[in-house]
Amino acid sequence: MKQNILFDLDDTLIHCNKYFHFVQEQFADLMTTWFAPFGLTKQAVLAKHSEIDIAGVQIVGFSSEHFPQSFVDTYRHYSALHGRSESADEEALLWKLGLSVFEQETEPYPFMNETLESLAAAGHQLHLYTGGDPAIQKRKIEAAGLERYFRDRIYIRLHKNVEALKEILRAGKLRIDRTWMVGNSVRTDVLPALSCGLHAIYLKQEREWDYNVLPIADAKPSGAFLTLSSLRQVPSAIDAYLTQG
Repeated sequence: MKQNILFDLDDTLIHCNKYFHFVQEQFADLMTTWFAPFGLTKQAVLAKHSEIDIAGVQIVGFSSEHFPQSFVDTYRHYSALHGRSESADEEALLWKLGLSVFEQETEPYPFMNETLESLAAAGHQLHLYTGGDPAIQKRKIEAAGLERYFRDRIYIRLHKNVEALKEILRAGKLRIDRTWMVGNSVRTDVLPALSCGLHAIYLKQEREWDYNVLPIADAKPSGAFLTLSSLRQVPSAIDAYLTQG
């Protein structure tokens, strides 16, 4: 039985978090240097930034301006806390650093092409559902050569939630019992998929963004709910489920 399979992009098909972590480390180094007289620690900077980052994403979604703004907002928080004068030059540097994360190379996860080719060869219809700035996401999709697998079935949203997923399902007239969501985010991939009654594959990554981490122990799937650690496991896992069914 042919299936509709929706793939997330960032940290499902291509690397993303490692570049954000790299830039965050640079941000923390700058902050501890500037605020050295006040004893500001790297751990405190990263914790506060995570708090501000997550709060902002819940409001504005995956806008490209949010990440550099979260650096500036964290900087302003500590400037006010310690009575240190804010510097326009320092804020400009932080803004540039935050934007640099979107200029990193596009690096596929191992077995990306093999996995997609295997599923397409089996007759399944592949869809790409990603969150972010449309121009940035399209650039990454083109750099990874993904259009040949997904064609016009590419959906880019600023907010990835239940409402956005339902709209995609309605527009594509996708049957719930024959549709899968494959992604690394519990918050934006797994839980919305389960809420919509889809099959879900949680592609667990070693180092995850705090925003993506939510409890899943109480999830009540209507169909398949699988946890895998590698893309290359996806085709055989779906095939095994369909065979058993």
